[in-house]
Amino acid sequence: MDLSQLLQLRTKKLSLAKQIKLIQLMNNLFKSGFHLSEIIDFLERSGLTEAYFISKMREGLLNGQSFSGILAKLKFNEDIVTQLSLAESHGNVEYTLGLIEEKLRRVLNIRKKLIQVATYPFVLLVFLIFIMLGLKNYLLPQLDENRGLATYVIQNLPTLFLGFLFSLLIVFYLGRYYWKKKTALEAMRLMVKIPFVGRFVQLYLTAYFSREWGNLIAQAVDLRQICFIMQEQKSRIFKEFGFELLHILDRGQKFEDALRFYPIFTKELALIVEYGELKSKLGKELMVFSEESWSLFFERVERAMQLIQPIVFLLVALLIILIYAAMLLPIYSNMGNLI
Repeated sequence: MDLSQLLQLRTKKLSLAKQIKLIQLMNNLFKSGFHLSEIIDFLERSGLTEAYFISKMREGLLNGQSFSGILAKLKFNEDIVTQLSLAESHGNVEYTLGLIEEKLRRVLNIRKKLIQVATYPFVLLVFLIFIMLGLKNYLLPQLDENRGLATYVIQNLPTLFLGFLFSLLIVFYLGRYYWKKKTALEAMRLMVKIPFVGRFVQLYLTAYFSREWGNLIAQAVDLRQICFIMQEQKSRIFKEFGFELLHILDRGQKFEDALRFYPIFTKELALIVEYGELKSKLGKELMVFSEESWSLFFERVERAMQLIQPIVFLLVALLIILIYAAMLLPIYSNMGNLI
């Protein structure tokens, strides 16, 4: 095997659309009474999934891995693997697969809209950079005597723009490095403090945790046992909070006290837990609350995208006006000198 093949194998991963298709197929087959080994055989015979991924699934099955472990080998997101691992604990795999499919479809829809929002401004910005380079090389030498602010803008805007992009990349990689040095809980506590972003993080974590807790509690799993189950999961944040929650319970504090102590969740979650425990319907209420939280999360993402698009176009429009001003001011200045 040469280096290119090795790199291809290391980076091979199902696209989001193919992940949705695979989850949908598996869910339908599970509902039809198929076992995991029969599902893998069906996928192989039907040719609906690439041979590379079939071999990975069969390898995991032969090694005695669980369904969630097999999807982890296929490089599914940690949150999805955790959801399925918990579903294997509470025995509601088919229901969880349906929820995962719905969530992935929403994510795919948002991703498509983001690409639509970003594509036109990006192409326009690239076009503007080429215009500015052309102005710099052909117009400025003829206006050499009038080197004012406008001329300076044309000369340096491509460099400034590329420098800005490079700075963003540096900030991104430094942030990523800093993130890895922190525990997941510490990182999330910092993220919820970021304006605009923080509310999205809170809603996502609230919806994610409340759904899994609701499923487990509805199956009469003890809260301490839930903590132990959480500690065995792939998701860093889920695992770490499992340890923290157990420590809080060991100190004699209540479940809702732990939720109030950590600002990574919305305030309503602690109230739902407190009220649900009084009514002995906590599992069902958490699941209903999770659905509402997911709906609110995706609605807010949609609204944010609708807000971002006009802002991006406004910035591009301002840049175009700046270029026209930078191009015309020296010309009018020269005409004034001639008159």
